Amino acid sequence: MMRSEAKDSVDGQGMLHRGRGGDVLVMSLRRRADLVAYCTYYELEDIIVELTGADRFDIGEVRAPELSRRVFKALRYLSGSRDLAWRWAPKPSAVAFDRHYELFLPIFTHPHELFALASVPNWRKSCRVAACFIAEMWEHLLPGYLLELLKDFDHVFIGVQHPVKAVAKITGRPCSYLPLAADVMQFSPYPHFPERVIDVCNIGRRSPIAHRALMSLAHAGKIFYYYDTVAASGVDGKQRTFHVQDAGEHRLLFANLLKRSRYYVANRSLVNDPAFTRGRQEISGRFYEGAAGGAVMIGEAPESEEFERQFDWKDAIVHMPFDTPDPGRLLDELDMNPQRIAAIRENNFRNAALRHDWVHRLRSVYETLGLRPTSAMHAREQHLAALAAAAWPRSVHRAAS
Repeated sequence: MMRSEAKDSVDGQGMLHRGRGGDVLVMSLRRRADLVAYCTYYELEDIIVELTGADRFDIGEVRAPELSRRVFKALRYLSGSRDLAWRWAPKPSAVAFDRHYELFLPIFTHPHELFALASVPNWRKSCRVAACFIAEMWEHLLPGYLLELLKDFDHVFIGVQHPVKAVAKITGRPCSYLPLAADVMQFSPYPHFPERVIDVCNIGRRSPIAHRALMSLAHAGKIFYYYDTVAASGVDGKQRTFHVQDAGEHRLLFANLLKRSRYYVANRSLVNDPAFTRGRQEISGRFYEGAAGGAVMIGEAPESEEFERQFDWKDAIVHMPFDTPDPGRLLDELDMNPQRIAAIRENNFRNAALRHDWVHRLRSVYETLGLRPTSAMHAREQHLAALAAAAWPRSVHRAAS
């Protein structure tokens, strides 16, 4: 849910979006990074603004921060001093805020964006409490010279579990795993329950073997198969990404697709690149989105206690091998049991509404930092609880069968 906000240009570069007088400052990199995978994190930012009345500062300047980061890196390794490198590295255009905030909460998609903090040099003095969320990082690629910039934060939240201890050791700051989530209210099929006309939705990284099999079913007219047609990218050709014009528009489109999909292919993070992950299995955003949309998720889940804890209900995901040559067999098996399908959809949505909305993550941040949740946070939680209790009437079960 997004509101129109007053906008103030800052030094002709960044943009300050004034909220509703809240005491939170969110820093966003949405003007610099517009890849489709980042839209979920901008969705989080929008919900923080909605629930706290926060001001949001969008970093500007596409090139200057990257040049400054590279100079800072060189000076850091040559001098051996973080403080000296920070003092002498050229800074991108910066802004000083004229008010104080209770909480500074920048959102980073990956740790190489951390140098963007140079655009807000007085953030520590302007905010009583400071925490950040870094969505993804991998322990074997941690940029120590940038993680040192986190030493002034009160807490660091990380969207993957395995590097938490390593980041805490490097930064000397408390670090916590903060799972991903979704805007459940936007992804919810309630109250209209649109017809699920898409048989299989399969986006992002995919198995060429399973994709060919699903394409064969589509060519034969047996299924409506929704998939990416964007070319594979990356040096290994394993990524499928593209740029988006508006993150909010894309998330609305995606939500509307999922609530109209019967089956949704969901796999663990970087499932097609085990050499990169080095055996570390993380929970991708696919699971939270699929559950929120009430779809039946099929694919390979992470083999981890954390996944079992978060998705601990029956059939949260129906196992389908990543490189299965015959996905049609599983689809036929599921189609023969409409009662099972109805139960899966209900359980997926109900658990998402009660446990996996972004408000639940924001509450965790507030509780960790000793802050009092806002009335809007309470109201959203109550609304989600009401959805979980009422959004799947028996009539829908009968219709599904």
